[in-house]
Amino acid sequence: MELILILGPMKSGKSFELISYFMPLKYTNIKFNLYQPIKNKRDEDVWSRNGVSIKASKIRSLKEVLDKKDKVIGIDEIHMFSDKEVEVIEELLKKGKKVIVSGLDLDYKGKMFPIIKRLFELAPRKVKYKRAVCEICKNPEAIYTQIFKNNKPVIKGLPSVVPEDGKFTYVPVCRDCFINNK
Repeated sequence: MELILILGPMKSGKSFELISYFMPLKYTNIKFNLYQPIKNKRDEDVWSRNGVSIKASKIRSLKEVLDKKDKVIGIDEIHMFSDKEVEVIEELLKKGKKVIVSGLDLDYKGKMFPIIKRLFELAPRKVKYKRAVCEICKNPEAIYTQIFKNNKPVIKGLPSVVPEDGKFTYVPVCRDCFINNK
């Protein structure tokens, strides 16, 4: 039916945007649910740094959603899922579901996550691209998420998806402050 993408770097308001869409549905008869990958260790629910949250279920695969009666499906931290999960999203769309996803579009190397590339191939109805404030120069045009360890940027040696586990610091940065190893 309809696919909406909410993308951008850390601390850009993606989760807040997702929550803002779903909160009013609590007062309707429209069946909906929000889901997160079990890899997401940071939160139990969809949580925004603005202090609001909404209930979400942790799942291993989007296949767990296929037989649900939901009309509207929210997926947070989409970048943590395998790009093969796009096939499930396509099937949900064919079933007439509205699917709204949010997540990082670029990994710590500045490369687009494979699942995001494949989602664009489904021709989303709307793409909301969020920006953050660069934590280095304070420019409100941060588009990357830089990973730091011991106050130094990590530019190689990690997998694309690095769940927050306390070993690293995740920082939104602008184009000028982004450091990579191209």
